[in-house]
Amino acid sequence: MTSKERAELKARAMKMESIFQIGKASLTTQNIDAIKSALKARELIKINVLKNCMDDPAELAQVVAERTGSQIVQVIGKKIILYKKNPQKEEKRRRLKQRQKTAQKKRRQEQKAAAKEWSRADSMEKKKKAEKRKKSQAGSTGRRGW
Repeated sequence: MTSKERAELKARAMKMESIFQIGKASLTTQNIDAIKSALKARELIKINVLKNCMDDPAELAQVVAERTGSQIVQVIGKKIILYKKNPQKEEKRRRLKQRQKTAQKKRRQEQKAAAKEWSRADSMEKKKKAEKRKKSQAGSTGRRGW
């Protein structure tokens, strides 16, 4: 994981609430299984280590990361942030990005076509006004009737 990716994940995690708490019983197999399923569903999770847990949060993070196959993004105080890439979600994101690109391209083409139509109509209007002006000037003799 690059530092840029890590920074982006940290920023996303700042807005999240902790979804797991590790307490007096420390890590159990139920905790690990629940964390695995949460990582599969969300990719990025935040875990809170309670005050009554005597284990070091950094060591807990290392153990959880090993058992779940995830990566540690950050450990701050008693908060652990873990990330595990989900290939299915990655494919969804790629498809969504591709759809957005094609929609944006289509919008640009429509805007260009609308701009061309407007400019044609505008030039036709200007041409008509110019012809009217010429006719009105040609009809007058240029002398003032005093």
